[in-house]
Amino acid sequence: MPVIVIANPKGGSGKSTLSTNVAGFFASRGHSVMLGDADVQQSSRLWLDLRPAETNRISTWELQADLVLTAKPPRGTTHVVIDTPGGLGGWRFKEVVTRADKLLIPIMPSIFDMYASQAFITQVREITKASKTKLGIIGMRVDERTIAANKLREFMAGLDVPIVGYLRDTQYYLHLAAHGLSLFDITPSKVEKDLQQWKVICDWLES
Repeated sequence: MPVIVIANPKGGSGKSTLSTNVAGFFASRGHSVMLGDADVQQSSRLWLDLRPAETNRISTWELQADLVLTAKPPRGTTHVVIDTPGGLGGWRFKEVVTRADKLLIPIMPSIFDMYASQAFITQVREITKASKTKLGIIGMRVDERTIAANKLREFMAGLDVPIVGYLRDTQYYLHLAAHGLSLFDITPSKVEKDLQQWKVICDWLES
């Protein structure tokens, strides 16, 4: 059962946007998905509460966010996605990272966001060096053809962590989230450009 953890110590980096769409992708493929929200703000849980009944079902756990490490997915779950809080640290951080098969780190390409993530990435690499956890960076709210994307690539090359993909700045994510939807729940032609960006990310998730 693959466990995908979405993490970044900085608030507002796009963790919930990434988590809900990763969960939506797996559900669209017919998997039995659990989206666990370990953030006290419970943004992903709110998204699930807003989710229409006719969409592909995504379950969650029933627990307080601080008790994430004691949680077990519902019976029959095949894929787990965990949305983590900003500032996650200490033994909880180590346990969550250790349990991940894949860890996605969303980062916006500002100098502040990149340097704020540097120590976190170094710590993650230390924790996962003896495991098979795969790390990947997602450039958030950025066009990969821009100077900002080039700066992000240069910065991540120095940390030896691959950039899996980029997600552009579009209002679609906000509009869909307000209705409990992901890109994978609506007519593909409406979000064709965004689904093209997700293709490489989805391939990485399934590899």
